[in-house]
Amino acid sequence: MSQWVIKGIRTGIKTTAYPRGAEHASGVTPGLPRGTDAGAGASALVERCLTHALEQTDGKISVDSRRCVHCYRCVRGVGHPLNWDTTYEWGGAVAAAGLNNELWKPFRRSIHVLVVDAGDCGACLNEVKQLNNPYYNMHRLGFFITPTPRHADVLLVVGPVTDQMRFALKKIHDAMPTPKRVVAVGACALSGGVFAKSFACANGVADVLPVDVEVPGHPPPPLAILHGLLVVAGRKPG
Repeated sequence: MSQWVIKGIRTGIKTTAYPRGAEHASGVTPGLPRGTDAGAGASALVERCLTHALEQTDGKISVDSRRCVHCYRCVRGVGHPLNWDTTYEWGGAVAAAGLNNELWKPFRRSIHVLVVDAGDCGACLNEVKQLNNPYYNMHRLGFFITPTPRHADVLLVVGPVTDQMRFALKKIHDAMPTPKRVVAVGACALSGGVFAKSFACANGVADVLPVDVEVPGHPPPPLAILHGLLVVAGRKPG
């Protein structure tokens, strides 16, 4: 036992410096495509996008990050690749939601999160699980996972919301006390992803519930999800 204690002292703290400082470790983010001026091969790039995340308008290629599934078809195997952004602060408040964080000032360091799998393939859910490990350690920032909606402040949803989960998701949301917030995580939860406009699911969580904060990516890295939680708590701009 003493050997493990000594090893821990020698190893020191390995938790990410984020959000106090930027995280520069390799592999913490897959990045997202970035819009650019439409040059040679622009039409071909738009056609290669499987989820219609790219659009060519007014001489530029715009990117709908809510639909991007990180297939890299716009940067690999093409003559004129799209620019790629390697950031991770992707969480954004939905303007229509009118996010008011004044309500949470006394409690912004003690927020309980209920995670719901609404038809996720497992990728986004696995990234959410990483927030509890020692490297990301969401507890140090005052975020805690709860198994019951009665104790939840934030409903974090992954997956496109299958037909079988619509009613259950609404019941969970109704059971949460107010004030409450909804965070949609991943391309499927934002737009339906590759499953959009199908018979099996909704086109994202917003089809079923009012969404306050969106975190794009497929899957988004843990730091992006952590940023989304900080945005919903009013501790980061979104």
